[in-house]
Amino acid sequence: MLPAHYYPALKKHQHLVGNYGNAWWAQQKEFASFNGPILLTTNCLVPVRDSYKDRIFTTGRVSYPGVPHIADRAEGAQKDFSQVIELARSCPPPTEIESGSIVGGFAHNQVLALADKVVDAVKTGAIKRFVVMAGCDGRQKARSYFTDVASALPDDTVILTAGCAKYRYNKLDLGDIGGIPRVLDAGQCNDSYSLAVIALKLKEVFGLDDINELPISFDIAWYEQKAVTVLLALLHLGVKGIRLGPTLPAFLSPHVVKVLVENFDIKPTGEVRSDIEAMMAGE
Repeated sequence: MLPAHYYPALKKHQHLVGNYGNAWWAQQKEFASFNGPILLTTNCLVPVRDSYKDRIFTTGRVSYPGVPHIADRAEGAQKDFSQVIELARSCPPPTEIESGSIVGGFAHNQVLALADKVVDAVKTGAIKRFVVMAGCDGRQKARSYFTDVASALPDDTVILTAGCAKYRYNKLDLGDIGGIPRVLDAGQCNDSYSLAVIALKLKEVFGLDDINELPISFDIAWYEQKAVTVLLALLHLGVKGIRLGPTLPAFLSPHVVKVLVENFDIKPTGEVRSDIEAMMAGE
C-alpha cells in the first residue's frame, strides 16, 4: 500500500522498499506480474485469476473461496504469516512496471505543522483555492474526468486527496507552490478525516464562522456505498456545494436527492472546464 510509506515509524523496516501497482481495479493484471505472495486485508479483492491464485492469501474480514486465510491472532500471540513468508523466499522478484517517486504523507499533523506557510500562501494569493478530490477509483473511462480536472486546474490551486482516487492524478507533474506540493495526499480513505481537520483548522485560523467561506471546493470521486460515511461527515460539518461523480450513489432516491440538493446544494460532476470555472468562483 502506497500510504504505508507515509508513516515515519515504518521507515525503520528496510524491507519496505516501494509500492507496486496502482488502484485496486488493476489487480488482476498487476498481481500476475508481481510474482510474489499477495496478502489481502480489505474488501478490494476482485475474482482471483489462475495466474496468481497459488500466491494469494486473505486475512481479517476478507476471504475468497479456495484462497488460504490467515487466522486471527490468538490472545497474547501474533498472527502466523509463516506461509506467506516461506512462499516469498521461493518466488522470483516482481516484474518492473514503472519507476519513480511520489511525495505523500500529508495528514493533518504534517499539514498543520506547516500551517503558517500555508496560511501565508493563501493570504498573499499564491494559493487561490484548495480542491478536495478524494474518494474512490474505478475502471470506468468516465473517471478520466478527475485526471482532466487535475491537469486543467490553475497553477495557483492545491489538490487535497485521500483514498484511491489519487491514482488518477498523483503521477502528474503538477509542481509546487512555494515548496508546497500541489497534490497533498493524506493517505487512505479513512484518512479523509485529516482533510476535514485541515479545513476546520483553516476556518479557525482565518476567523471564519462558516466552513463554506473557505477557498475550498469538493469534487469527490464516488464508487461504493461505504464511502457514504465520509459524505455524511462532510454534511454534518455543514459543507455545501459538493460535486459527486462520475456516477451517483445508488441510495439517492428522488426524495433523498431533493433533501440533499435543497439543504446542501449537492450536485453531479459535469464538464471539466465549466466545473473548474465554477469551483474557482466558489460555486
